[in-house]
Amino acid sequence: MCGKYPVKAGEKLRAVVQRAGRSLVEVEGEVVGEINKGLVVFVGVGEDDGDDDCRYIAEKIAGLRVFEDEAGKMNLSLEDAGGEVLCISQFTLYGDCRKGRRPSFINAASPEKAVCLYNKLCSMLAGRGLKVASGKFQAKMRVKVDNDGPVTILLDSRKLF
Repeated sequence: MCGKYPVKAGEKLRAVVQRAGRSLVEVEGEVVGEINKGLVVFVGVGEDDGDDDCRYIAEKIAGLRVFEDEAGKMNLSLEDAGGEVLCISQFTLYGDCRKGRRPSFINAASPEKAVCLYNKLCSMLAGRGLKVASGKFQAKMRVKVDNDGPVTILLDSRKLF
């Protein structure tokens, strides 16, 4: 159990969500996570993120209506479509490139906090009855995404976009 982290204004849990067909993640040539139809979610944890941020992102991911219904309209959620989730921790989502050419990661959470909230997010998704596969935290990963559509959505727990 990682406890509750205080939330301050400014930072937020970030996620890049892609609707995908078969997708997988490899570490050192070994497949460690794989899904068929579903969502690939890249997650960045900020230094000021907490439990509420995880809850918000989990609910958004599970309920996003980005799968096509019988009329071809994006009307079905991950839960409705019986989709799966491939969740990948990606601290580089907190890369700040506003100054200079090399990203600063000063606003990314510490590894201890990030792994805790990343695991909590995966558990919340699994708790909704979804099949959740994941990468390996802090490992160099090769992610193969069969982006379907393409459909790519940005999520932000502080609702800035």
